[in-house]
Amino acid sequence: MLMPPGSPSTPIETLSESGEQVDLKSLLKEFYSDFGELAEFELVTDIPEPFDTLLNHQSHMTVTVEHYHGEPVDVVVHRRRNRFRDGRVAQAVDVAKPEELDATEAYTREITLVTQDTQRVVQHGIVRLDPSALTRSVWHQIASGEIPLGRVLIENNVLRQVQLCRLWKVTAGERLAELLNLSVGDVVYGRTALIRCDHRPAIELLEIVRGNGPIG
Repeated sequence: MLMPPGSPSTPIETLSESGEQVDLKSLLKEFYSDFGELAEFELVTDIPEPFDTLLNHQSHMTVTVEHYHGEPVDVVVHRRRNRFRDGRVAQAVDVAKPEELDATEAYTREITLVTQDTQRVVQHGIVRLDPSALTRSVWHQIASGEIPLGRVLIENNVLRQVQLCRLWKVTAGERLAELLNLSVGDVVYGRTALIRCDHRPAIELLEIVRGNGPIG
């Protein structure tokens, strides 16, 4: 299934309605009116190494890329979006105002992961979560944008299950090329995944990796 540039006809959801699958188009629509600005996506079942090792599993990407590249990663938040219970949408919320965080119904952000020592950009992601599925302290830590999502969940011992949904062949558009230091038209791979917290669908993910560097 090839998904060309364009816009979906369905509205953005808090989380995908099925609770079993991640709606890639809905995630992309959070930040892209023209999907081709980021990339073109083709659904695949088999992917080459090293992408298979990096993506084809039921584990947190934070842990996986840190093991693969042999060093910790930091998160860089490029854009964020808070949707409030009263219908308002904000592109940036002051995390020093807990009342704004507590009123958030859905939170989406576009990020990259960067290795701490070598400063290599190794992953792009779009994350959408339901704050009500998390404890207040965990949600506020995630919203701070200072710690990768997977590390927050692990360090807080959140009962979680990572579900790999789909694998994607990704042809870089201008924005992905800029974020991952690629050339337009380069082919990399990604996945959509769902994280359940305390058995409840809580976090939807699009995760795209460069695949550079040795396996440690």
